[in-house]
Amino acid sequence: MMCFPDFPYPDDYPNYMHHSKLQEYIKTFAQKKDLLRYIQFETLVSSIKKCTSFLVTGQWVVVTEKDGKQESTIFDAVMICSGHHVYPNLPTDSFPGLDRFRGNYLHSWDYKNPEAFKGKRVLVIGLGNSGSDIAVELSRLATQVIISTRSGSWVMSRVWDDGYPWDMVYVTRFASFLQNVLPSFVSDWLYVQKMNTWFKHENYGLIPLNGSLRKEPVFNDELPSRILCGLVSIKPSVKEFTETSAVFEDGTVFEAIDSVIFATGYDYSYPFLDETIIKSRNNEVTLFKGIFPPLMEKPTLAVIGLVQSLGAAIPTADLQARWAAKVFANSCTLPTMNEMMDDIDEKMGKKLKWFGQSQTLQTDYITYMDELGSFIGAKPNIPWLFLTDPHLALEVYFGPCSPYQFRLMGPGKWDGARNAILTQWNRTVKPTRTTVVSEAQRPHPFYNLLKMLSFPLLLLAATLTFY
Repeated sequence: MMCFPDFPYPDDYPNYMHHSKLQEYIKTFAQKKDLLRYIQFETLVSSIKKCTSFLVTGQWVVVTEKDGKQESTIFDAVMICSGHHVYPNLPTDSFPGLDRFRGNYLHSWDYKNPEAFKGKRVLVIGLGNSGSDIAVELSRLATQVIISTRSGSWVMSRVWDDGYPWDMVYVTRFASFLQNVLPSFVSDWLYVQKMNTWFKHENYGLIPLNGSLRKEPVFNDELPSRILCGLVSIKPSVKEFTETSAVFEDGTVFEAIDSVIFATGYDYSYPFLDETIIKSRNNEVTLFKGIFPPLMEKPTLAVIGLVQSLGAAIPTADLQARWAAKVFANSCTLPTMNEMMDDIDEKMGKKLKWFGQSQTLQTDYITYMDELGSFIGAKPNIPWLFLTDPHLALEVYFGPCSPYQFRLMGPGKWDGARNAILTQWNRTVKPTRTTVVSEAQRPHPFYNLLKMLSFPLLLLAATLTFY
């Protein structure tokens, strides 16, 4: 689900791989595609500025630095691919009394291993993926671990229906269709029920303040059991720090703290670029489809990988870059500035409704990928597939929205895409079926969906009967 769409992972790789495996895969991809000769390693980009002839040429002057020497080069176009996990966010000003706290504190960026915290009393601030992973790891060695969370989170297991990875079951075109066509109260109810399938979040102090928002969930298979065993505790926001303790919003106190770890996310910034290019309105990042600055005289700058969705970063960035390359080459044309601004406003309204104020980079994965695919002719034509290749169409529509779908047709079509889709279930279980005892079992989405829909359907039937 997170591979380059024309380069599947080796089928003996685990579904959730160690970072060394991912690095190995990316190196192999770069070698197979002959990309290494285009990469300047250990090179800092100091500045990116418009050429004096920008209004005519759209070119950029890029200043780089390596081994203390600067070099200036003119480029026809620029992609900024630094993402949104760049600069650690350490909000010390938001925690009164932290300046007099005698223990040590650090950002999760600086956390390397749990040994240094053996026998310590540790407060982790933040209930994202990093905070949860760190708290679970620390709970094996630390004396006490507490997670402080401002708004709670949905915590999901990586192991989903029938033991398959969650996104292969959850990220499907059929599920996306239901999410968009069902009344919001039904869609919200189904979402909350699904998130609570594993355990009731309210019983563990984890339930989000606004449970129906599609915020990015936390994936941690151990956190609920650690809470159940008393090795990790959940507390609300920190009201203030004293010299040795933290006072929470509910009035409770965590005494004799040795260390505080801030798992408070990251800020993104572009110090090498005039920030008005990206933040063109109200000091907010304003980009058409999360990629193009709408006020540019020439569309020769693209931001890749800034958006965040419930899908993998690699195929998202791949499709963004494919579209950007065609815009740079003048084989795709962007709308007018006013049309782009109107689209940005419309999308922002939907994002605030679905994801909340703090998640404005968030977007719906399949809807977004289809939008990008439609710009370059790579969006799968589902009706046509049902007419010409029903077997493939069923997999594409009801199965996981895997990256290969965006190489089935159009520019960049990959001949191996069909086979990759039809064999994806078997390749997924190959690394886990080290002992073959029977046939592999696939998920049954219709059965699970019927179970989820049975209550609202019965309620609707009863209401209609009554009236």
